[in-house]
Amino acid sequence: MSLKPSEIRKMSKEEKLKKLQELRAELIKLRTQAFLGTLTNVGRIRVTRKNIARLLTLLHEEELKGEKK
Repeated sequence: MSLKPSEIRKMSKEEKLKKLQELRAELIKLRTQAFLGTLTNVGRIRVTRKNIARLLTLLHEEELKGEKK
């Protein structure tokens, strides 16, 4: 399932960091399954990578807003 930017913006910073950690762990698990040949839906790797990128982008965006103020 893909995370929408509006959903991510509603999360607190701690929730975002926790979700980021969960997604990174899931990505490692998916890559391991792909290597072993047990992964049935290889598209999940791409979706997980994009979710990680969205989270990192919005975290960086908040960081920049904080510096300007």
